[in-house]
Amino acid sequence: MKTFDEIRGRSFYEAGARERAKYLLDEGSFRELAPPNLGLTSPHLPVLGEAVSFDDGAITAVGTINSRPVFVISQEGRFIGGAVGEVGGAKIAGVFKLALDLYDKASAKYPGGETQKLPAVVYSFETGGVRLHEANAGLLAHAEIMEWIQKCRGKVPVFSLVGSKVGCFGGMGFICVATDAVIMSSLGRIGLTGPEVIEQEMGKSEFDSSDRALVYRTTGGRHKYLMKDCAFLVEDSIAAFRGQLAELLKKPYEELSQYRVIGSSDLVEKQLALVKLVAEMKPKDSRDLWAYFGNREPNRIPEMETEEFLQSAVRARTEA
Repeated sequence: MKTFDEIRGRSFYEAGARERAKYLLDEGSFRELAPPNLGLTSPHLPVLGEAVSFDDGAITAVGTINSRPVFVISQEGRFIGGAVGEVGGAKIAGVFKLALDLYDKASAKYPGGETQKLPAVVYSFETGGVRLHEANAGLLAHAEIMEWIQKCRGKVPVFSLVGSKVGCFGGMGFICVATDAVIMSSLGRIGLTGPEVIEQEMGKSEFDSSDRALVYRTTGGRHKYLMKDCAFLVEDSIAAFRGQLAELLKKPYEELSQYRVIGSSDLVEKQLALVKLVAEMKPKDSRDLWAYFGNREPNRIPEMETEEFLQSAVRARTEA
């Protein structure tokens, strides 16, 4: 039988949502919130003749990372592509409420602001966005989750993890980058519109969704790291994601602002400057941008080992 640490060393990409949630946390600390035995299922799917899941594709839990209290949200791509509906959305939003409630109690008990006593939220994304079967409820859930993230700002740090099979697309892509720091592996993907949808609407000549290399050059972890859409790139293992989280959880909240992608006028100006650059360059491929920013071997970037890539990567210059 494999030990806890051995299981933690397995691929984050291959792991299911509950497995990711459990092994990111300290051994023995995982406590699932609203677990399957409560029978919370979507009221909309049976009407449409669809199967339900007793966790509605969203695992929510509480535990610790190096003894610090951490709430975990982990989406299951094997259930309707991890799409968000009413029940799953309510579970996710509820985690942020619980985290803020605990923050209020902990900050009152520890007025000195001891970082390790205060809660954090970790969100492992694997989702195509809104569940079309219950689109209105899903859209409302997106809005509510985004509101809770803003309420957490300055109090409860929120971290996004992207490294699972489905990636993070649709409105959930907005939510992902609204957190304090985004952590990805090379196998992670983030985008507003998925490759298949782009091809369906614009044609194969515009975007060939079967071209795996193209998809990863456009939405994958290395491209997002180079463009500063994610703060950290790690190896594909639960242990590697946990290790990066553990380092971030040591920092006081004020230091985390340097890793944000959106949320201030300065960051908006930097994004607009990048949009202007792309409009002027008219790159035919992301490799053109990689080369522009100073990466000497852009064609080799997808093939590099993670350590070599991180040592040689030259990231986007986003001066306004």
